[in-house]
Amino acid sequence: MSLRERLGLGANGGRGLPSVAQPLPDESPDGALKPEADGTTTLAMLTPQTIPQAVADATPTVTKAYQQLRARVHQQVLRRLDIDALDRLPPDRLREELRLLVEQLLQEESIALNALERRGLVTEIQDEMLGLGPLEPLLQDPSVSDILVNTCRQVYVERHGKLEMTGISFSDNAHLMKIIEKIVSRVGRRVDESSPMADARLEDGSRVNVIIPPLAIDGPILSIRRFASTPLQMSNLIGYKSLSEEMALFMAAATEAEINVVISGGTGSGKTTLLNILSSYIPATERIVTIEDAAELQLQQPHVVRLETRPANVEGRGEITQRALVRNALRMRPDRIVLGETRGPEALDMLQAMNTGHEGSMTTIHANTARDALSRLESMIAMAGVDLPTRAARSQIASAIGIIIQTNRLTDGTRRITSITEIAGMEGDVIMMQELFCFKQTGVLTDGTVQGYFSATGVRSRLWEKLVSKGIRLPDHLFDPVRHVI
Repeated sequence: MSLRERLGLGANGGRGLPSVAQPLPDESPDGALKPEADGTTTLAMLTPQTIPQAVADATPTVTKAYQQLRARVHQQVLRRLDIDALDRLPPDRLREELRLLVEQLLQEESIALNALERRGLVTEIQDEMLGLGPLEPLLQDPSVSDILVNTCRQVYVERHGKLEMTGISFSDNAHLMKIIEKIVSRVGRRVDESSPMADARLEDGSRVNVIIPPLAIDGPILSIRRFASTPLQMSNLIGYKSLSEEMALFMAAATEAEINVVISGGTGSGKTTLLNILSSYIPATERIVTIEDAAELQLQQPHVVRLETRPANVEGRGEITQRALVRNALRMRPDRIVLGETRGPEALDMLQAMNTGHEGSMTTIHANTARDALSRLESMIAMAGVDLPTRAARSQIASAIGIIIQTNRLTDGTRRITSITEIAGMEGDVIMMQELFCFKQTGVLTDGTVQGYFSATGVRSRLWEKLVSKGIRLPDHLFDPVRHVI
């Protein structure tokens, strides 16, 4: 299969794909929240879809009344459940048992709710016990890419690169802490006053960060960086106009040809997503070792070994850092090492691995430009505590890294690959770089949409001969400076 076919490209270029975003219905079901004659709001028709709006629009008295009802039913459910027996039930059967129990409790207490109200309350109780409570509707919404919980009172989401506030809230900070503890305990982490910060992940690989009092002054803060349930492919990025077809071909070829790659960019610019996509071009015959603070990479190859750091215990002992894992990975006979993010002294060990037979290794780094990424690598080498002269450090970097891919999130919320730069060796004490592809912004429309074009710079890559030696042949016109306006 040709590289073009593996990218999902036809003869006429990129294949446009429909957006994965599925907005929630605009219409509320019949009988949704209706104001009474005196202007107050009833609890009619509280469903998972209407509850966020109910919380936003209802008076404080009504909101408190609903929360009290939900809490009371929840506590009664907990008292009646046989937890040991339920642990043996499959998830679908467990949800059904919870539904039956909630409806039985409502009937016993003669709580006047209609069918839609009952379904809404049942769903909330199920989400509270089996999921992440009020956050479940957001986790089921594919258009949400980030969930930002600022104490129990505020929940923001990011959709299509823009932040917006939801009407969702928690009963109190204790309620939020229960959800936080449920998340971190699943991955063997803890969060308390002695360890008030934690990184974790959800079952789908979404990244989670938690910080609680006394470091968070107003209350617990929870940040969830979501991953798509279906991993994106290179053809998706082309369809979203995040890069040009020529850029996609070159990056895929460089990955397959065992070129060491660094992906640089700011927070939320799509570094990890791109790392996942590029890793799909690693041959299935190679042994890959991934190293992360919180495991989130979704490699599809059959021979993948996943390593994850470990924080210190209550006594401050037992911490396993990324640097220790990189050193250990060298003894595991890897063909490639994929480091989720380089942020400290592990940079030196990673560069040495790239220089000693582990070609095709990949990592990400926080930086605004490719040149800044090299400066950050120098700083992190110094953090390793090795008295390495500047020229020697730069020589290590220049010989280890093949290309730097720069990603950016633009002002309109779109994420684009703005530069692909090749490391061209040393000249004196300076690392030489040459840009192969770039995105040039030409303006901004009245609605905020960024205008621009992708283009090659006209510089022929010094890696061309290595690609040919690996049996990879790219079109001769790949580096022609043809503009692709978006």
